[in-house]
Amino acid sequence: MLIETEATPNPATLKFLPGQTVMDTGTRDFATPEEADASPLAQALFALGDVTGVFFGRDFVSVTAAPGIGWSDLKPDVLTILLDHFSANMPLFHPASAAGFSVPAEDAGHADDPEDAEIVAQIRELIETRVRPAVANDGGDIVYRGFDKGKVYLQLQGACAGCPSSSATLKNGIEQLLKHYVPEVTEVRAV
Repeated sequence: MLIETEATPNPATLKFLPGQTVMDTGTRDFATPEEADASPLAQALFALGDVTGVFFGRDFVSVTAAPGIGWSDLKPDVLTILLDHFSANMPLFHPASAAGFSVPAEDAGHADDPEDAEIVAQIRELIETRVRPAVANDGGDIVYRGFDKGKVYLQLQGACAGCPSSSATLKNGIEQLLKHYVPEVTEVRAV
């Protein structure tokens, strides 16, 4: 089995492609070792001690290294864990765990006004068809969190969370796209 790696815009994060489906549905972001308790793979990666984030996408795993840790030292250990896991067809999540995949509450943080339903539908469609595929290519994901008085609230996950270029992506990319297609959008904010 060959696991390919790709750089991401976030220099602390590498994207690992095992050549097979990682998550059938949804994505899963682990920002702490405690959150990783649901997954033997995420636990093993955090157990390395130099990992501060793990993200499961459809066909990739993004791993974020701790500040000051070089990928030349960490990459072989991550590859070994991933090879062992995928070669043995081990489960991604512990049995009887309801944490198989998370689809966070879409309205967490900012409740949408029912009068804005049409606008929200347009925003969600653009995020799903134009933004999420591009963000997934960079080893992350983006989740809609709400629309309120012209402001769109989004959450960045995986390689995109903490990426030095994430604010530029939000302002120059996503905000411009949404403003172009949905004139009611005045601003995009990360939550």
